[in-house]
Amino acid sequence: MAWGVQGRHGMRELSAPQAPPFCPSSACRFHTCSHGWRFVRSGYFSRLRPPRRVQRYRCCHCRRSFSDQTFRTTYWLRRPDLLVPVFQRLLGCSGFRQIARELAVSPSTIATHAARLGRHCLLFHELHRPRGPLTEALVLDGFISFEYSQYHPTAFHLAVGADSHFLYGFTDSELRRSGRMTRPQRRRRTQIEARLGRPDPRSTEHEVATLLGIVAAAPQTLELRSDEHRDYPRALARLPHLTVRHHVTSSRWPRTPLNPLFPVNLLDLLIRHSGSNHKRETIAFSKRRQSAAERLALLMVWRNHIKWVSERQQRDTPAMRLGLSERPRTVREVLRKRLFPARCGLPQRWARYYWKEITTREIPRPTRHRLRYAA
Repeated sequence: MAWGVQGRHGMRELSAPQAPPFCPSSACRFHTCSHGWRFVRSGYFSRLRPPRRVQRYRCCHCRRSFSDQTFRTTYWLRRPDLLVPVFQRLLGCSGFRQIARELAVSPSTIATHAARLGRHCLLFHELHRPRGPLTEALVLDGFISFEYSQYHPTAFHLAVGADSHFLYGFTDSELRRSGRMTRPQRRRRTQIEARLGRPDPRSTEHEVATLLGIVAAAPQTLELRSDEHRDYPRALARLPHLTVRHHVTSSRWPRTPLNPLFPVNLLDLLIRHSGSNHKRETIAFSKRRQSAAERLALLMVWRNHIKWVSERQQRDTPAMRLGLSERPRTVREVLRKRLFPARCGLPQRWARYYWKEITTREIPRPTRHRLRYAA
């Protein structure tokens, strides 16, 4: 599979297959299975960027037309050369406007690329995560951040392998602002809740059960490590197919490598270190929980498949520890080809992230992902 030709800014165009492997239309019966599929060449079109001549095709069954560009991750992007740099800078603790100034584009362009990268990484993770019963203990914790303002806290529930440090997945919950508040802050919280309603008090219980149901879908005996969160036992009661040995560690224990929760504690540090939207004091916080989830999906693939477990020793990645790959992947390998949701089979909960169905209470009419051909 060739990488294509050199782009205007020195970035190589991400590759597409030499011949279309399946019909890209999700309505076609040959979208998920290409056995017996037939297509014909249907001319070409020219463009300003390499490859300047793009072959077009037509499906002989559903009669939909498409091109080689349909199978690239840069499909429908006016600046395909930005996809890899945006991937790297989002993990370098840069905000959207900082990246936009450096690359001389609009911040909305960076937001579009970040959303596409997040959706692609969700599909990539689904294709390359372990299947069957887990072979290691699972460490569970909630990463606390916020969306829109500090009156709208958010918890991202993380499931990490105790030995491999592999991030198996995440879900999110809306939280009610708590902790120390002044009287004006309490009045402000009351006004917001009267206007928008309160978050579901059982959201953590429900979302943790959903996450464990995805990660450990098969009946099995599971060793789970967590802190003393009261919702975790109730979440486990929702999963009768699991026999769980639940080990609880106080959140006040020193967060050293000797702590049983060290893998998820280390991941918390990496999330805050690599993402500008999760700094303790920042103006680059996520305005929407949907955007924060997309960026977390990007970090999940980077952590599992690209980054070394130890930067000093540089022996393996989490995916290598689980036998999912033989060497670290590069960003270009992750973005080598476009992935289609109908062919990947996302779990229903993660499909909500893909189709941008996670709403923010302060934003009444959020955008949805409804394009049929765009990634």
